[in-house]
Amino acid sequence: MSSLVLGIDTATDVRVGLAADGAVVASAAVADTRAHAEQLMLLVQQVLAEAGHAVNDLTEVVVGIGPGPFTGLRVGVAAGHTLAAALGLPVRGVCSLDVVAAEWARRGDAPAEFLIASDARRKEVYWARYDRTGRRVDGPAVSAPTELPALPLGGPGAHLVADEVAGPDTINAGLLAALDLPDAGLEPLYLRRPDAEVPTRLKSTLLQPRLAVNRTK
Repeated sequence: MSSLVLGIDTATDVRVGLAADGAVVASAAVADTRAHAEQLMLLVQQVLAEAGHAVNDLTEVVVGIGPGPFTGLRVGVAAGHTLAAALGLPVRGVCSLDVVAAEWARRGDAPAEFLIASDARRKEVYWARYDRTGRRVDGPAVSAPTELPALPLGGPGAHLVADEVAGPDTINAGLLAALDLPDAGLEPLYLRRPDAEVPTRLKSTLLQPRLAVNRTK
């Protein structure tokens, strides 16, 4: 039975890919880090249509689970869950950094050890360490750029760490769909608390009573 796998990743910007029987059919992106909710499903429909397929042709959904900022990442993970549930398809999660590492390893010029990094905002980066086969040996973690090991770099946040970027610098959602990468579960990798938090101290919404004022004539 032939397979048609949809790949979704919103750990950075909006990325969608399609793979048939392990071969990349399409890969597209919307380079906007703050339009995930508006653009993701439109891009899914576009990629399927341009490849001559409909959503009912899909056999599996693969989702990049980060690490990534809270708001954008949860859009992609939730969309993957919802789409797979609606179609009755299996869904699995993959570390987004693993996709970039796998591409570098497949390219044939990966060093013995290297780092893949992405922008974590707040002057930090998400990163993980890999061997030349693309196997993750450390991380993912979040750190200041100056705290990373001095190794060759790739990934969409590598330019925040060093001027020279040796490896791929984007997440290829087509490879996300095509490759049999390690299953990372479906829990998003936020690695830190979201910017917006529920207040721990309740504020009263009642009007404060007016103080009685004694006026003397």
